[in-house]
Amino acid sequence: MADHHQPPIVETASRNTGSPGEIFTAFLRLGLTSFGGPVAHFGYFHREFVLRRKWISEAAYADLLALCQFLPGPASSQAGFLLGCMRGGLAGGLLAWLAFTGPSAVLMILLALGLQSLPLGNHAGWLTGLKVAAVAVVAQAIIAMAIKLCPDFLRALLALLAAGALLLATPVWLQPLIIGLGGLAGLLFLRSKASSIPEETPAAPGLLSSRRFAVALLVVFAALLGASFWLPGGNLWVKTFGIFYRTGALVFGGGHVVLPLLQAGAVDTGLVSHDRFLAGYGAAQALPGPLFAFSAFLGSSIHSPAPVLLGLWCLAAIYLPALLLAAGVLPFWSQLSASRSARAALLGANAVVVGLLAAVFLNAIGQNHLFTLPTGLLGLAAFAILQGTKFPNWLVVIACALAGQIFL
Repeated sequence: MADHHQPPIVETASRNTGSPGEIFTAFLRLGLTSFGGPVAHFGYFHREFVLRRKWISEAAYADLLALCQFLPGPASSQAGFLLGCMRGGLAGGLLAWLAFTGPSAVLMILLALGLQSLPLGNHAGWLTGLKVAAVAVVAQAIIAMAIKLCPDFLRALLALLAAGALLLATPVWLQPLIIGLGGLAGLLFLRSKASSIPEETPAAPGLLSSRRFAVALLVVFAALLGASFWLPGGNLWVKTFGIFYRTGALVFGGGHVVLPLLQAGAVDTGLVSHDRFLAGYGAAQALPGPLFAFSAFLGSSIHSPAPVLLGLWCLAAIYLPALLLAAGVLPFWSQLSASRSARAALLGANAVVVGLLAAVFLNAIGQNHLFTLPTGLLGLAAFAILQGTKFPNWLVVIACALAGQIFL
């Protein structure tokens, strides 16, 4: 039985180390087979690393998930990164991230390159089917998130206000401002609903256990976030870094929550067409691994002399803040997780994110002319299957694309 002052994760990390090859192959297998989004990824991680490989204890794994849910960024990718760190230090974490994210990123880049030779317009039935699938997936995500994150009047009101604000105006800076105001509202009005979580501090061997190194990582994170709002827009590489870094730093909850910020950064700025954006987003539902790999598709879809390199650049930019934060907060997690104020702010931020996603949902239907009877019936069927059955997202997406090509 672990001592109170030596949490399970510390104990596990100190006595269990793995080779780079072991870490890479374990996460590569998951990157090739982990369908279903962040919640499903957590289940895959639990089965693989808690039950089968016994890299980490149940209590330590639960605390690790709490940390990743607390931070902005892709929660399942952060969990994989930290599991790799605990097994093999910083190098192990980077190998785990690369192996878990790589397969879906490569597929997304190949899709972006392939779409350049295919018709992208309302006359392409398969594309309309992908759009309908994407809208159905977003609708399912909104309902699930609203039930979980907006269970009372105040949080539902915050979500409605956020949706209304985004429907009325779409400047790039508006969404981070709304998220910040949601956090402030949570801090002021939701403290009574914020509960603390167990005070166990995840840790990793070597440099990542150093608070001085952690502070340096947090300073880099904050400096790059500040710079992302002021980077000049003339150079494409600088511009895309700012857009994708800012997105990765400000999105809470991961998964579908990233959609509003990506649309604002990539579509509203004219870098990627709305048709291509929704086609890629719909196709991403049929792929394994993290949804944030969609950033590689967007980068490769931007007109440039080196689309593959730009796709990888955007992928690195959107993940960099999440990895900096995960490693930087790790040594301070026990104290931070016990702060009722911090958790109250997170409740408010999560509520407004639901509203932002609802606004994207409504905009997608209107901008893509999906109010017709055939697309409406296909969308309702896709939503009903997603909501009422255990069919995987990827199968529904493929079925929608086929139905669109045949009937629309």
